[in-house]
Amino acid sequence: MHIDFNAEEGFIIPVDKPYGWTSADVVRKVKRILRTVPEWRNSKVGHAGTLDPLATGVLLVCVGKATKQAERLQAEEKEYVAGIRLGATTPSFDLEKEIDHTYPFEHITREAVAHALQQLTGTHEQIPPVFSAKLIAGKRAYELARAGQEAKMKPAVVTIYELELQQFALPDIILRITCSKGTYIRALARDLGATLQSGGHLTGLRRTRSGKYHVSNAFCIADIENALKTWEIEKNTISL
Repeated sequence: MHIDFNAEEGFIIPVDKPYGWTSADVVRKVKRILRTVPEWRNSKVGHAGTLDPLATGVLLVCVGKATKQAERLQAEEKEYVAGIRLGATTPSFDLEKEIDHTYPFEHITREAVAHALQQLTGTHEQIPPVFSAKLIAGKRAYELARAGQEAKMKPAVVTIYELELQQFALPDIILRITCSKGTYIRALARDLGATLQSGGHLTGLRRTRSGKYHVSNAFCIADIENALKTWEIEKNTISL
């Protein structure tokens, strides 16, 4: 594996974000690593497409002039593998918060899930979770929610290109999802539960692709750190 390096144009590192890290944590870590290399010490670093702390997978970290590509990269199609538990909800729609309501799920069949997935595929309005980074009157929605204040979320238009049921073992299912920018998979879990006349929340989420970047070609933090400690440049490429 290698990271294409270009001091003039910058470069993009597809990082396999660790569980429990925020996207900002990854950016700060990469900045600290780059400070050990004089050529990159003052480089700008950003990311293209936030991942929740409880999610893992592809996070595109842009360095130098490549930060100008962040908006374009963020707009590209995403792919996820999501674990969803039916029959229960949480305020955050994932495992960040404890279960607040339980619902019957014994009536749900594989066929019912397949039909619900068909209904949720396509372009539609989605209401983001209150525990999200959406801005409301200059504040993050999650800040208001954690302070016990009501956050009125505006629906956003998203596109679900494909929903594939990979595993069915009630109350748990696993989906493969391809979707547009701005899609909240936690909100999809909520909507799937409601469509099935039950509840639903995420138990796990992994972004397997962001545009052309696949998780199989992503770098863990240790890969980047080790490469930059003993880096060598050959024809504008850092070999790992």
